[in-house]
Amino acid sequence: MSYKSMSSEELNAELENLKREYQGICEENITLNMARGKPGADQLELSMPMLDVINSSSDITSVDGVDCRNYGVLDGVPEAKKLMADMMNTDPNNVIVFGNASLNIMHDNIARAYTHGVNGSTPWCKLDTVKWLCPVPGYDRHFKITEHFGFEMINIPMDENGPDMDMVEELVANDDSIKGIWCVPKYSNPTGTSYSDEVVKRFANLRPKANDFRIYWDNAYAIHHLYDEADSQDEILSILDECEKAGNPNLVYEFCSTSKITFPGAGIAALGTSKENKDYIIKMMQVQTIGHDKINQLRHAWFFKDFGGLKSHMQKHGELIRAKFETVLNVLEEELAPCEIATWTKPNGGYFISLNVENGCAKKVVNMCKEAGLVLTGAGATYPYGNDPDDSNIRIAPTYVTAEELKEATHILAVCTKIATLEK
Repeated sequence: MSYKSMSSEELNAELENLKREYQGICEENITLNMARGKPGADQLELSMPMLDVINSSSDITSVDGVDCRNYGVLDGVPEAKKLMADMMNTDPNNVIVFGNASLNIMHDNIARAYTHGVNGSTPWCKLDTVKWLCPVPGYDRHFKITEHFGFEMINIPMDENGPDMDMVEELVANDDSIKGIWCVPKYSNPTGTSYSDEVVKRFANLRPKANDFRIYWDNAYAIHHLYDEADSQDEILSILDECEKAGNPNLVYEFCSTSKITFPGAGIAALGTSKENKDYIIKMMQVQTIGHDKINQLRHAWFFKDFGGLKSHMQKHGELIRAKFETVLNVLEEELAPCEIATWTKPNGGYFISLNVENGCAKKVVNMCKEAGLVLTGAGATYPYGNDPDDSNIRIAPTYVTAEELKEATHILAVCTKIATLEK
């Protein structure tokens, strides 16, 4: 029954019953952690055969004849460039393949701009103010990077189509201290939203006042579908293609990785961008490194063979985590929907479900869950500076724990949500 239609006496009785149930949960000494979007052990098992692709008798030579045991090749071996380009729906000539983490590439890109500027522009460290646009709710580690460099972060509301583009266009056209925007364009973290064609085109056609403004297009979940059916898979336009069409080829840096495809911490990551941007980055990289792990790049390319192999591998991931997402959604539907005290997203892919509870309740819900043995992402983490102005958003990460544990965890979350709402 909806809490909105219950009498004060009924609400008080409900609260007392829930408190007794919560006390019982706390006494069970449960230990569950859903704080990060980590692959489960069953997902990691899918990539174990990749460790047998290369051994001591392998001819570790790339298709262009490079001995991958040695120094060299700053932008990556051709096989890996092709694989990552296919993931980003672009040309291999636009791609640089790095080490294991796309977050590292984003950090280094900003660090280069901070100390040396963007393609010859004034270094950001010499400017009085640097501002950054942050679609919210968003990815906490993005916000930590821009906070680390002391940038002023500006919240941009999100809807089912992506960021508020009226706001984005107006801000970047009139303020040359705005130097970038974070974007997770497909199955966004944490909402699961995918940008509409119109939003992608409007991004590509931005006319920033600052010539060193860049879109940081973190396409982390480009092929992370939950469902095999085409009509249940989100697809987005290629931002690199759209920027080229709009006469803005330098406007975007696109990032991707295999972190949630093979092994987090032991995968490969890549950047896609224009020739001018790429040439400048390569020039700066020459001071930093003589090349990344080409053996690991070959290992990935040989394991998947081509983009078709990569997509087949991701279907196996989808089969493993689909039930986990559906478990969470089913419990939320059964326990919270009748109460009419929360809303949540139902994504077609990615790694998260975004739960919105009543304003002013998220911190209390998360703290109560922690006291009961369930660790969630901190309330506020999906906003810059860890400050959710409504104190309402909670990120749910279903992948790491088992389906049975998820059922228990989501029940605990529902109980805490009810209690926090009733007490408020």
